[in-house]
Amino acid sequence: MQTSVFITNDPAARMHSLKRTDQLAALAREALVEEAELTPKPGLVDRRGPGAHKDLSLEVMLRSAAALEPYFAAMGLVSEGRELNRGLRQELAAIGRHAECAMYAATRGSNSHKGAIWILGLLVAAAAHREGQAAREIAAAAGSIARFPDRAQPELLTHGDIARNRYGVPGARGEAANDFPHVINHGLPALRRQQAAGFQESVCRLDALFSIMSHLDDTCVLYRGGVEALQATKSGARAVLLAGGSSSSNGQDEMRNLDRELVARHVSPGGSADLLAATIFLDRVERHSCEVRKNQGKWEERDGAA
Repeated sequence: MQTSVFITNDPAARMHSLKRTDQLAALAREALVEEAELTPKPGLVDRRGPGAHKDLSLEVMLRSAAALEPYFAAMGLVSEGRELNRGLRQELAAIGRHAECAMYAATRGSNSHKGAIWILGLLVAAAAHREGQAAREIAAAAGSIARFPDRAQPELLTHGDIARNRYGVPGARGEAANDFPHVINHGLPALRRQQAAGFQESVCRLDALFSIMSHLDDTCVLYRGGVEALQATKSGARAVLLAGGSSSSNGQDEMRNLDRELVARHVSPGGSADLLAATIFLDRVERHSCEVRKNQGKWEERDGAA
């Protein structure tokens, strides 16, 4: 079982020598890559295929993640040591719009990670703002940035905006402005429970995804399939967990049932996938902070002994 960010076969293990903002950007990219590669995910792109998508593939998702890394680094750089104010919010928004252009160029016009740019961009900025924060502190700092309005926001509504207005749900903006409750209260606790129980990391992450899906009013699902599709998504995710989760044969049967239903409805829980990537990112950052503090303690002990 993976218990630390810094393991030999993990690219994050080589981050000690990188500048902190570059390190955070690399961890954000890795979170997107690992979310995309996690298999099997009902209705979502994974190693098996495109799920309910017609314009996305694993190759496209990985290309998009790589294209976004320098923009995450830029968001971290402008946030390092900065006050969390309206000016920073505007700078991050400008970088985010450039990141969207890079995403569309990398994917030849497909929206692979628009929500993730917003979510992970805020979390990278919040983590860069002050080193050594716990996941909950990073989420709260990201929320304080998100609550400032974007004065240069385009008037054209996104699919998420349309679903948010039509159904009265928080959407990605509300999730961020409320300090990422589905990550802090559902994704991370489920991930950590399964990690503590000794399950493989893929199982831990799948069960974290189903925990998020069972609670989130996912605007990606609402936009494509309405309330009925959202109810099917939530109840299907709950059925997986109640059957024993992704490691159990009964849970895997429920996963296949949910996958068939979502593909038949042409809906994909993309909002939940973005929040799983955020969960993976915060887990990695918090573990990194613990490792740094532990190593600092060892050096202080050594200096004291000298």
